[in-house]
Amino acid sequence: MINPSDFIVGCIIAGLLLIAMTLAGSFIARLPLSAAMLYLGAGVAIGPMGLGLIKLNALTNVVMLERLTEVAVLISLFTAGMKLELPLTNRRWRIPVQLATLSMLVTVAAVTALGVYGLGLSLGASVLLGAILAPTDPVLASDVQVGDPGDRDRLRFGLTGEGGLNDGTAFPFVMLGLGLLGLHDLGEGGWRWWAVDVLWAVAGGLGLGYLMGTLVGRAIIYLRMRHREALGSNEFIALGLIALTYGLALLSLTYGFLAVFAAGLALRRVHEHKNGPASAPLPALSAEEREASGAHASAHMMNEVQRFNIQLESFVEVGIVLAVGVLLATVKFQAELLWFIPALFLVIRPVAVYIGLLGTPVKGTHRRLMAWFGIRGIGSLYYLLYAISHHIEPALAKRLLSLTLAVIVASVIAHGISVTPLMKRYEARKAARR
Repeated sequence: MINPSDFIVGCIIAGLLLIAMTLAGSFIARLPLSAAMLYLGAGVAIGPMGLGLIKLNALTNVVMLERLTEVAVLISLFTAGMKLELPLTNRRWRIPVQLATLSMLVTVAAVTALGVYGLGLSLGASVLLGAILAPTDPVLASDVQVGDPGDRDRLRFGLTGEGGLNDGTAFPFVMLGLGLLGLHDLGEGGWRWWAVDVLWAVAGGLGLGYLMGTLVGRAIIYLRMRHREALGSNEFIALGLIALTYGLALLSLTYGFLAVFAAGLALRRVHEHKNGPASAPLPALSAEEREASGAHASAHMMNEVQRFNIQLESFVEVGIVLAVGVLLATVKFQAELLWFIPALFLVIRPVAVYIGLLGTPVKGTHRRLMAWFGIRGIGSLYYLLYAISHHIEPALAKRLLSLTLAVIVASVIAHGISVTPLMKRYEARKAARR
């Protein structure tokens, strides 16, 4: 349980940080720093390593932290889905799909090998570690993601789609790791894992999410365009669709992360199909133009939903990265991290991206930047907490916690410092080619 005084202090600090980041946002944007780096530093400062104002423990506060990270990932996945405007038949979709499948497989396999032969972990623990660290983060990677739905840039589209998909495609490997540790039923010869945890949960999650997003989107557009109904708060649409889709997905034993991502994608696709690209400028409308007015209201609604989600995503980022900074005081980092983290960022990620992009037109600078921006963060923390809540051994939990937090911190710092100069240089080169 969280001490009430810790909660009060946490609210005050989070409020001060939000106000400070808002007032100094334009100045910070010009620096080679990310907001997550500042939140992380603040978390360290207020935790036991600093002023000692807040204390957290991932083993004793696992339920609260798991739910917090779960909500953060859900909001981010829905937002990522709504950012992707391209039709599903567009060839650019090969990039995120292959990154979220082939690159995911390569990453899990490589980390598993390092876990067994380099870290001395069991096969099950190594698979679990690979599944925890394989997903790229859809929250902390916002600076390299699609900025508006009309963005066709291969780099941003690929990284956005990858972050949206691989937080769900990592789940089968989490279940496999837990199964090898004796904490999940894999079935005779692994049949249950293949049939339920892989085929049904993945396909069912994507199908259910897309169906829910389509139905809700069409209902909203029908009411607004045909009956000119003045519906309630647009923000409730996003929260309601996320909650409903996630709940139904869990009830049907499918992956809620994939379902929520697909729901956001479908909601955007319904709007584009009915009204054309949301990124196109809205025409001047008269009050008498009934259907045009309905289309205008629909576009306005979609923009409001996406803007609200982005703001909500930024809010939960503050709380979770602060928590990561506080949690650093509860772990002991070993010398093994000195080779494990460089191997993950500089060898495994580039090799996985190269293999995942085979057969795609992504070359040169695009490929190198995709290889570098394999940002780890809140998704990895959620999977770690999910594993802890399934009662893995305390010694293993502490080892995985140390490895995961070290990777997240290294990612926040390394990618936070490099994202501004690298992306400015990338955008300058892209503008020069036009």
